[in-house]
Amino acid sequence: MQASGHPDDFPARITETGDGVAPALLGWYDANARRLPWRSHPGTPAPDPYRVWLSEVMLQQTTVAAVGPYFEKFTRTWPTVHDLAAADDATVMAAWAGLGYYARARNLLACARAVAQLGAFPDSEEGLRALPGLGAYTAAAVAAIAFDRRAVVVDANVERVVARLFAIDTPLPAARPAIRAATDTITPAARAGDFAQAMMDLGATICTVKAPRCLLCPLRGACRAEREGRAETLPVKAAKKAKPQRQGRAFWIERTGPDGAVQVLVVTRPGKGMLGGMRALPDDGWSARADGHGQPPQDGTWRSAGVVRHGFTHFDLDLQLMVGEGGSAANIPGAHWWPRADMENAGLPTVFAKAARLALAGAQEV
Repeated sequence: MQASGHPDDFPARITETGDGVAPALLGWYDANARRLPWRSHPGTPAPDPYRVWLSEVMLQQTTVAAVGPYFEKFTRTWPTVHDLAAADDATVMAAWAGLGYYARARNLLACARAVAQLGAFPDSEEGLRALPGLGAYTAAAVAAIAFDRRAVVVDANVERVVARLFAIDTPLPAARPAIRAATDTITPAARAGDFAQAMMDLGATICTVKAPRCLLCPLRGACRAEREGRAETLPVKAAKKAKPQRQGRAFWIERTGPDGAVQVLVVTRPGKGMLGGMRALPDDGWSARADGHGQPPQDGTWRSAGVVRHGFTHFDLDLQLMVGEGGSAANIPGAHWWPRADMENAGLPTVFAKAARLALAGAQEV
């Protein structure tokens, strides 16, 4: 008989030392697993390693809700890792636009090409760790979920569950070695992939950041923080440092193309560095470390069309949009013309997409 999903229905005995955690959690997962496009349901064959790896890369620093449409588009356009390996860099970077952390897209291509050369994904954590761009977490997640290898998988959700389960009150990030060691003690050899995903689901749906639903938790009997009445206070996070405020400019340059359609000047940014390899509007060289110099890429008459505000991981940016006409792509590295009517498909990073929407709104008002 299938469990109903309520913790009282799980027969596994959970002790203060954590015995019985895996059986209780897996019983809960069998009844309550989230259905996600990259996941196999409990009791079914393991998912394609390509889909597991792609989803894990996309989910870094990004929500499940945001990743869903991107994952569907990528797997529809490039159904296999070999298809992705053969794809044009600029096309992949444009498809990634909006997911942020653009170094992930460059690493994605490097990894896909390495796997294509190998013929398939390695089936061990050690082999996966050797691939370009695969950190310890991603290698462990793919090994467990795609190949059912025992691996200690700790993402932000698991981190929160384990910090509460063992009442680890050392502030993050210093607590991470202790959290990983504790996770190791409860990770089973069997159903490793289901256990990793069950921990993720528990953190996402029950052991939430705020107002955790402790009465519904299948691990309530083992949770020290819940017994001590301080589940919501863990994990302890170090105080955030104030982010610097940067100032910059982006430049919207239009011309009438040979076919009579209006075109916008875009640039392909250098492959390394912030937003590397992405199409963007020309800017004045702003960065995480310094404000822009303010100078336009060419002489002409410029007017301000407003300011776009955008938050990056390590700094906030006020980006002033400057509009000019009749420009030239000459002497601007990586510059080319893009149809104004098709700016939506230019694959601009979010900050430049915001600036483009601001410019297009102004054009519609004229």
